[in-house]
Amino acid sequence: MLWLLQTAGWLACVVYSTIPMFWLMIHPRAQRWRERARSPYRVLVPAWITMWVGVGALTGPWRQVALYSTAWSWAPAGLLFAAGFWIYAQAGMHFSWAQLGGLPEIRQQEIPEHREQHLVTTGIRARVRHPVYLGHLCEMLAWSVGTGLVVCWLLTGFAMITGAVMIRMEDAELERRFGEEYVAYRLRVPAVLPRQGG
Repeated sequence: MLWLLQTAGWLACVVYSTIPMFWLMIHPRAQRWRERARSPYRVLVPAWITMWVGVGALTGPWRQVALYSTAWSWAPAGLLFAAGFWIYAQAGMHFSWAQLGGLPEIRQQEIPEHREQHLVTTGIRARVRHPVYLGHLCEMLAWSVGTGLVVCWLLTGFAMITGAVMIRMEDAELERRFGEEYVAYRLRVPAVLPRQGG
């Protein structure tokens, strides 16, 4: 059972750790992807899966090295899993699956309802600007805390570093798109971690 949980944790962290790189394939080149006649996901999804394989191959030799191994670590991990799922549910309230997957940015011309975009600042987004990324962080931390695997902690750290770059780029993109409205929102609401008592 422990081996199964550790393997699941390692694989989950491999996938989660590549999300910022997947984002970086899409957003900085959104205009180029829009100009393609065929769906860019024919290229993007296989490229993302290739990243999983690469990161898995790179980290695989260390997938059983643990900092600790105790059943008690799954109690706080369970709380982190629950928090992550709750955050995902809250983040999805005002967003479609297509929006969460970045589809409006690269397929605007084909889907009329994606042409007109609005800045959403209500619900959980009144507390954090990027709640989906907070959900990802909770899930990665849950697997790291639960398994105690060095590789999960390292992949979580890698995702935090690349995620910080991704958030800066996304904030700049949203500022270009929404102007002063987004600047005011960014000054008022933190990126990922809610302010205490805010």
